[in-house]
Amino acid sequence: MEINKVYNEDCLKIMQNIPQNSIDLIFADPPFNIGIKYDKYNDNLSYDDYYNWSENWISECYRILKKEGSIYIAIGDEFAAEINIILKRNGFYFRNWIIWYYTFGQNQRKKFSRSHTHILYFTKDKDNFTFNDNNIRVPSARQLIYNDKRANPNGKIPDDVWQISRVCGTFKERLGDHPCQMPEELLDIIIKASSNENDIVLDPFGGTGTTSAVSKKLKRNYITMDISETYYNLIKDRLDGKIDNNLKKSSNNRVVEKKEDFSTLFDNFG
Repeated sequence: MEINKVYNEDCLKIMQNIPQNSIDLIFADPPFNIGIKYDKYNDNLSYDDYYNWSENWISECYRILKKEGSIYIAIGDEFAAEINIILKRNGFYFRNWIIWYYTFGQNQRKKFSRSHTHILYFTKDKDNFTFNDNNIRVPSARQLIYNDKRANPNGKIPDDVWQISRVCGTFKERLGDHPCQMPEELLDIIIKASSNENDIVLDPFGGTGTTSAVSKKLKRNYITMDISETYYNLIKDRLDGKIDNNLKKSSNNRVVEKKEDFSTLFDNFG
């Protein structure tokens, strides 16, 4: 299996060809099974089919992950509890149930507007795993407000609620018409925390290639895949620096700049 490569194939077929205990970090943003319109994938499976499919790809993740490796899975409300159970059934150890609060959500008529996604953080070993806390520390209220001498001069480890905007149609970061593009800021935290330079980061659901793009910037190796040829080509162009401006979505000539630093993202949470 080659590293630093994008594969145009079903994730299960690719992962079955990866040697066991060879991947350092996995980030997965699977379809939520809520009827989202992807290029090819049917996002409207029966409950049993979706559960069994999730168990299949998560069990492959366990097999290929190194003993000290970590897995993060982004998932919606409808199946967050089930994914949590599947991870535990496959032998993973729970670390955090992170809430990604993206500040504004889709408008609803008969329920509260949703403005979050769950990110389940598990490790393969209970005690031995990579977590580079000094790479992700942010200024604390003790430092900035109270001038408390007891505060760690390097800042605090971020809380488990992350305030990061979604990648909307007006953002410069926006690529193509994929419905669920992940922001680079979010992957920056995860990859810095749970991997080291030259480690291998795998994303089973490539999408627009955010995981691989951030891995490349942070000097990690990557493996990613997508069943859509359209998304596959988009990821390749992104990694090769060939993204044309006409692929970037804009609306009414309004553009919102992406923040480059996440040091202020957690101010509202103490």
